[in-house]
Amino acid sequence: MRKFQTALIVLATLALSGCGYNDIQRNDEQVKSAWSEVLNQYQRRADLVPNLVNTVKGFAAQEQQVLTQVTEARSRVGSIQATPELLNDPAAFRRFQEAQAGMTSALSRLLVVAENYPQLKSDANFRDLQAQLEGTENRITVARNRYIKSVQEYNVLIRQFPVNLTAMMFSYQVKPNFSVEDEKAIAKPPTVDFSKQPAAKP
Repeated sequence: MRKFQTALIVLATLALSGCGYNDIQRNDEQVKSAWSEVLNQYQRRADLVPNLVNTVKGFAAQEQQVLTQVTEARSRVGSIQATPELLNDPAAFRRFQEAQAGMTSALSRLLVVAENYPQLKSDANFRDLQAQLEGTENRITVARNRYIKSVQEYNVLIRQFPVNLTAMMFSYQVKPNFSVEDEKAIAKPPTVDFSKQPAAKP
């Protein structure tokens, strides 16, 4: 009896391997890893916001509306629990995506406003923050591209026969991805080069 049970386990293992179960596990872990890196880089950006806002406020306190928009955008981002389970919830993923897009937009407006303040642009702390922000935006783009590729590979895998049968058996669903519209927006990162001073007025 024990030999029969062992044989059944071996046959079940071989059947799962042949139907892509192990491939699903591997690709799923790759998606989770890529997602973690996306979250790390977005968190890195969110961590820059308080110092950035405070620095701008020191030179342009009258720009209260823009400063408030950035702070509120960061608050919306922080209110979303970006757990791995979010990857299986298209609606929650869309809310996360919209919140991050709002953060990008708010930062863009803040940086445009900063152009009007030469003293702010020449401040050492601000210049350091703008360099960190530029580097973070680049890392976000790289992390998102890696995530997009991982999700595409995973989604294609679980739709293929006979792997799709295994996916259905174990309730693996396609995962949401960043939208084309959002990709167009993020392809144009905020302008953070403040090295050029405005021409002196005659």
